[in-house]
Amino acid sequence: MKRALRGLALLLAALPTTALHAFDTAPAASTPEEPQELHAEPDPEPGLGQVERRRPDRDVPPPPAPPEPPRDLNARSGLRPVQPVENWQASQDAPVPDRWRLLSSLGLIEDQLLNPYRQNTLKGDKPIRGHDEFLVVSAISDSFWEPRRLPTPVAPQAPDRDGAGGIFGGDTQNVFASSAILSLVYLKGDTTFRPPDVELHFTPVFNFNHAQVEENRALRVDPRESRTRRETFIGVQELFADLHLRNVSERYDFDSVRFGIQPISLDFRGFLFQDQPIALRLFGSRDNNRWQYNLLWARRLEKDTNSGLNAVNSTPRDDDLFAVNLYRQDWPVLGFTSQALLAYNQNSEAGDYYFDRNGFLARPASLGSERGRNYQVGYLGYNGDGHFGRDNLTVSAYLATGREDRGVFRDAARDILAGFIAAEWSRDYDWIRARVSALWASGDDDPYDDSANGFDAVFENPIFAGADTSFWIRQAVPLIGGGGVTLSTRNGVLNNLRSSKEHGQSNFSNPGTGLVGVGADFDLLPTLRLSTNFNHLWFADTTVLEVARNQGGIARDIGWDLSAALIWRPFMSQNAVLRLSYAELLPGAGFKALFPDHDAYSLLANVVFTY
Repeated sequence: MKRALRGLALLLAALPTTALHAFDTAPAASTPEEPQELHAEPDPEPGLGQVERRRPDRDVPPPPAPPEPPRDLNARSGLRPVQPVENWQASQDAPVPDRWRLLSSLGLIEDQLLNPYRQNTLKGDKPIRGHDEFLVVSAISDSFWEPRRLPTPVAPQAPDRDGAGGIFGGDTQNVFASSAILSLVYLKGDTTFRPPDVELHFTPVFNFNHAQVEENRALRVDPRESRTRRETFIGVQELFADLHLRNVSERYDFDSVRFGIQPISLDFRGFLFQDQPIALRLFGSRDNNRWQYNLLWARRLEKDTNSGLNAVNSTPRDDDLFAVNLYRQDWPVLGFTSQALLAYNQNSEAGDYYFDRNGFLARPASLGSERGRNYQVGYLGYNGDGHFGRDNLTVSAYLATGREDRGVFRDAARDILAGFIAAEWSRDYDWIRARVSALWASGDDDPYDDSANGFDAVFENPIFAGADTSFWIRQAVPLIGGGGVTLSTRNGVLNNLRSSKEHGQSNFSNPGTGLVGVGADFDLLPTLRLSTNFNHLWFADTTVLEVARNQGGIARDIGWDLSAALIWRPFMSQNAVLRLSYAELLPGAGFKALFPDHDAYSLLANVVFTY
């Protein structure tokens, strides 16, 4: 019996727990819930792996499926699969493509040296060496034909026709001139956003001119010479180096210095000085280009008489110009630029006797005592250019003060005190621009006293009241019977009685100038413009004229200057510009007193091609 009970106990110990529950007949007081499956949790310490906790009666989960290979997007096209992009890593030796020749290397744009509007190395589109050296080549052909009628004196030594014993002779003239201009510019530096580090400019000009007149001695001083003149001349209008000294702001405000033969214009419209002298110039900008400054020394070069080009084979003139000016953009209103100017002109040519290329006396002028002069004159000026809303405005005002050691009509020193003011207003009305111009330059009321009050510039070239379309500005009308001078010089508006603008000295014993005019530009087509100007001119004071001509009662009225010009740009650019203009002077009482029974006109045909 004992042996049977021991065997039953061993059997029960061997049965699992679930089997024991099956023999229970009474319900259990509480049935514990089946424990939840324990998932693997990451170890709190990184790098120690993970610990998976699971019940021993559960199956081991299968391993994760391998990732699908990347799809080949080029499978159907048959192209080579694109390699995945590698992670970017900084490298000091990474190759950088030539950004200047990137388009041409891809075959998108090719160089076209004859087309200035396509990729063109000769126009500075790509560097000629390295990555920051550029060459800009420009070529200009400027030709004009100009038949005109001007008062012309009879040759005093040898008139060659009957009835030519008076003062005035045949007044028909014909002029043709052509200039070939080559401009070479070398630039070094990153010129996209900042000024270049170095600039070198060279501009030679070849000129051919032909003139024909009706009177002997009108073209040359020797009356035996022909009434036709043909000449050629080569001048240098630019030869300078520009060095970028430094940048002074993140917006590339800068300081630069420039030395050599260079274009200089002291104001917006060329009233006081616009020329190509040899000069040393320090210039720059501040406050995001709102302020601009210039410090200048310039020495005037001798000019060729018939072309007006710089004669670099001649000794420079003893005529120095010092100037400082300061520009302020957007003052006093947005869109208007103001400039303050202080200039000083010192001329020491009293001992010079200079005869021009045609043999005429140019210095001293053949007027009054015909004796040389030295003078020192300072100019204090204000200039403004811009717009007030829809109204465009240009204004200039100058006060000239100084001293000359001898007057033109008085062999004693004279104090210089003269004034000048000019303004031009315009407004656009759709395809029409209307203009109103006004100018006044003081005249000398007594050439024998100790004060010279006639205003004169250093070297004017006014872009004003029609500019060279105007008869009075374009032509040099000689003061016949009063000396070898002109009333106003060629391409000048002032009645300054100089021998010429190119060779003569400033003359502060002059009758002064008054001008009031209206004009309008009509854009008839996108390529065709009609420009008209109607100017009334007068002398501010005729005392000097009466002394020079020994003639009393000369009125102040010069007359009406009427002009019109057609300007055609067939390609809507400056590469081809054709201009045909006509100007006529309707003489007033003052002009008739000087030149009885003389009308004056000029026709100008001008063709400019630019590469």
